[in-house]
Amino acid sequence: MELAASLLMLAGSIFFFVSSIGIVRMPDIYNRIQAGTKATTMGSILMLAGVGIVHSDWWPKLIVALLFVLLTNPISSHVVARSAHYTKEEKTDRTVSDKLEEDFNETQEGEA
Repeated sequence: MELAASLLMLAGSIFFFVSSIGIVRMPDIYNRIQAGTKATTMGSILMLAGVGIVHSDWWPKLIVALLFVLLTNPISSHVVARSAHYTKEEKTDRTVSDKLEEDFNETQEGEA
């Protein structure tokens, strides 16, 4: 059982490491948010599962922590992305579409 727990925690650590590389290498804030959020969520799940295997009496607390991570990570990244868009953070040249900007422009045209 300890081997399985160690492998899960190692996999979680690898996700955290890949996330940190993605945050450094991505070209703009929107891609950095995506790299950070997805990998840290998966890394947290794996780390908590590994701890749960080692300390089986901690499962109720770990499930609460897991639910907290699953609920707050997407919400916080959404808030950061919206605030970056609101402050007109620069997008990379490779950005294909901006649906939020398109919706905003359609709303402005409809009010005029």
